[in-house]
Order: sequence, then C-alpha cells, then structure tokens
Amino acid sequence: MTDKDNKGSMTVAEAGRKGGETVRNERGREFYETIGRKGGATVKAERGRAFYEEIGRKGGETVKAERGAKFYEEIGKKGGDRVKATRGPNFYEEIGRKGGQKVKKLIEEGKRAAREAAAPATGNTGHEPSKG
Repeated sequence: MTDKDNKGSMTVAEAGRKGGETVRNERGREFYETIGRKGGATVKAERGRAFYEEIGRKGGETVKAERGAKFYEEIGKKGGDRVKATRGPNFYEEIGRKGGQKVKKLIEEGKRAAREAAAPATGNTGHEPSKG
C-alpha cells in the first residue's frame, strides 16, 4: 500500500468512537441505558453475584493503590454532604434508627439460636432420669 492508499484511513479506536457518536446521535442515551441493563442481567445470570463482588473488590484495590485511602475519605465526604443537602439531616437520624432496630433484632435472633443450640448439648431431653 502506498501513502495515497492510506489517505483518509483511521485507527480502530477512531472508527469505534465515530460509530459510537453516530449511534448516540441517532438513538440517544436511553438506548445505551437499555442495552446496559440487558447486558448486566445476562452477565448476572451467567456468572452470578460473586462475579460482580470480585470485580468490584479488584477495582477498589486498584483505585486504592493508584489514589490512596485519602481518596475514599474525600469522595465519602462529598457524597455525605450531597445526601445531607438533598435529603436533610433528619435522613441520617431515620436510617440510624432503622439500622439500630435491625441490629437489635439480629442480636435477639442470635441469642435465641444460641440458647436453642445449647439446650440439646446439655443433655436435657425433657425426660427425668431413672432412679434405680
């Protein structure tokens, strides 16, 4: 091929970008949201929840290595400030109360399960021992 033959050619990346822009202009943002949801559902069905947990963990480790733990502090504060501005300080009181109730319930269930598990272990079958 001569230089003349290559005139006007583009890289694969350039072609992909151009094609993506064309689709975006023709079909809009909703199209990408729809196909993204469908793709995510397919991956979830094929690979399961553990796959997403694993890639999320790996991504988090990569970001932490690149940006440091301080990055998470900063974005957490920004997110908290945004939620407070949007929902108000009472929102945190409400979710704190709900969380506390959930923890209390879980502790009670754990204690109940421990008592039930311990009862047979003590040998108490509900029968009086024979005297003989």
